[in-house]
Amino acid sequence: MHSQQRPGQMGRHAYGTVPSGHIRRPGPHSTQQQQPHGSRAPPPAAQKKRRYADKCIHPKIRELEPDAENYMALLVSEQKLDATLSRKRLDIQEALKRPAKIRRRLRVYISHTFIEEKQPDREHDAASLPMWELRVEGRLLDDQITAPPVPGQRQLPKKKFSSFFKSLVIELDKDMYGPDQHLVEWHRTPQTNETDGFQVKRAGDRPVKCRILLLLDNIPLKFKLHPRLAKVLGIAADTRPKIIEALWHYIRTHGLQDNQDHDYINCDAFLKQCFGVNRLRFMEVPNKLHHLLQQIDPLEFNHIIQRPRDGQDQVSTCYDIEVEMEDPVKQYMAAFVHNPSFATDIQMLDQKCYDIIEQLNELKTRRDFYARFYTDPTGFVKNWLMSQSSDLKMLNDVNGDVEAERFAAAYTGPLTEEGVQRYMYQKVNQKRHELEQSLGVRPN
Repeated sequence: MHSQQRPGQMGRHAYGTVPSGHIRRPGPHSTQQQQPHGSRAPPPAAQKKRRYADKCIHPKIRELEPDAENYMALLVSEQKLDATLSRKRLDIQEALKRPAKIRRRLRVYISHTFIEEKQPDREHDAASLPMWELRVEGRLLDDQITAPPVPGQRQLPKKKFSSFFKSLVIELDKDMYGPDQHLVEWHRTPQTNETDGFQVKRAGDRPVKCRILLLLDNIPLKFKLHPRLAKVLGIAADTRPKIIEALWHYIRTHGLQDNQDHDYINCDAFLKQCFGVNRLRFMEVPNKLHHLLQQIDPLEFNHIIQRPRDGQDQVSTCYDIEVEMEDPVKQYMAAFVHNPSFATDIQMLDQKCYDIIEQLNELKTRRDFYARFYTDPTGFVKNWLMSQSSDLKMLNDVNGDVEAERFAAAYTGPLTEEGVQRYMYQKVNQKRHELEQSLGVRPN
């Protein structure tokens, strides 16, 4: 007969069901074993890996409670939603690997002021020469448009004016300030502190022509194409991957890939003028492009520093340029992927569902126990006692038929008599061996 187990001994099934040949006695949901005094508590067991079946309600319970079907429908919807979220999460992770740029308008302000000559008020005061001050500043025009804060994500700091440029050169009149003082340069380094503007002061009160060169800091780097190649591809400046992509599109559109050997490109008249060969391999394209790509030209602004008109303290000129920035949407995408609070909330809710379903299954087990007892009390008690006897035999590692050994007829057979004789012979030999050892007699 199958072994019948108590609730605390039975392993969990898919829905907490009890096999037909097993009987479980109702008990508490969890039992805590008492530890001996001074002994350490055992380490916590590893958390059981949950399955979808652990969240399902047993079919028998669904028959008793029709509203349980609504819960099962919600589980199906949850599965579809989880699949959609997983797919979108993978799409976002792939999108985060690709550079996403947006174009914004940066307004550059070039202004200058004059500081008049100051005569000393007292005998020992020093006089000051007339000076002018040139300022180069800027700000984003749509800077006032701020995105809503992301929960658990720190807001990105606003980019300063100098962070958009790799270098700045202010070239003054060489005849007026000489070969050593006519250039003012700033170049970005890893230790550069960003600033909202640049200013230059020089002595003088005469009009000064200056040229301001700003080199944009493009990430990834952009290159200026050779005029011939720019005319063929239709782009003047772009990143290296975009240039190679445009070249490959031109090759496919005009059917320049060799039909016999696909590793070669048959140059047409325009590519022949750019690369200087009639035929080249694909792996040679990056090396050929290297000689046709140049650093992009800096932005050039011409400004005249002269005294303002009467009633003006400052002369200012502004220019609008387009700059590329990281798409702020990536911040929200990264927050969605890496923020652990979302996953924690879902896990807590899932754990509540698991606990409630486990309680329902435990209550169903109790109900089945008492229902069997109500249907056939005599047979139920008899089967239960036999199950407990089988469990005791298994726990004590006892061999033989425990139920038959309860009667006297089991000890009147020839096997019992032979077992008694073997036992007595073993005991006699054991006593004789002990006596010989005590008297010091060596066995023959």
